[in-house]
Amino acid sequence: MQQIDEQETPKQTSPREQETTREPEAEPAAPGAAGLTLVATPIGNLGDLAPRAVAVLRAAAAVLCEDTRVTAPLLLRHGLSAKLMPLHEHNEDAATPRLVARMQAGDKLALVSDAGTPLMSDPGYRLVRAAIAAGITVSAVPGPNAAVMALTLSGLPPHPFLFQGFLPPRAAARSAELAKLRAAERAGLRATLIFYEAPHRLAETLAALAEAMGPRPAAVTRELTKRFEEVRRGTLAELAAHYAEHAPRGEIALVVGPPGEDAPDAEAGLDDRLRAALAAGESLRDAAALVATATGLPRKQVYARALALRATS
Repeated sequence: MQQIDEQETPKQTSPREQETTREPEAEPAAPGAAGLTLVATPIGNLGDLAPRAVAVLRAAAAVLCEDTRVTAPLLLRHGLSAKLMPLHEHNEDAATPRLVARMQAGDKLALVSDAGTPLMSDPGYRLVRAAIAAGITVSAVPGPNAAVMALTLSGLPPHPFLFQGFLPPRAAARSAELAKLRAAERAGLRATLIFYEAPHRLAETLAALAEAMGPRPAAVTRELTKRFEEVRRGTLAELAAHYAEHAPRGEIALVVGPPGEDAPDAEAGLDDRLRAALAAGESLRDAAALVATATGLPRKQVYARALALRATS
């Protein structure tokens, strides 16, 4: 009888078994392995710091932050003892060359803001630009962002959106900025707008927005991820009236809906209105005041247009 050598045949496995026995994929390289890493930090709830963010902060030679008094407790909560270095609007220009030199020499630096994603209305843009220009690797650990969270909670169209940060605090400069936005909308912009605002200026800003943009739907989000989180929705005028009577506290993100396709354009026929008022014998200033009242446009904007018309007539 012929003897046959037995050979071990591979065991057949099901697709599910193959999935569970597959070699684990290698972990991606730590974002802080070289150069600069932008690390998003909690916007209120300290439990929102990502595990990978903790690892990057632990490995960094230094953590650049807006205010060491804000960042130190966050690091302490997670058992981190990284060296903290302040980086803010007052010292970023002077500190950037030195920090770039450190990274070129091999240092691993992490950049955080007091809350949320770095560079979003926070310092760091100039450093990032300089690092990129110097060929330094710039990476990021994503995480909390008040603007995006406010957008998703607002109930308003999520895209496209335009993040504006803080409007100018002074009325004239704020009116000019809103006039630019309205001009962009007249040219076709249909985006949900997102602003940050200080509590003591919220009612004033809402009133200015209502005057410039009409009865838009909007949402005020306050103290996101914190114990007293609030989302209040309504028209700009309704929200302005509410916060004029109920002074808000805490961090605020404001979301304004886009103009409707059939929304009346207050600036349509502005030149014709001004010419008619001037032809009726009104002075330049009085004509601008009358037209501003009729259209709801900022008086300074209408007066500037009246001056331009006179210069070209």
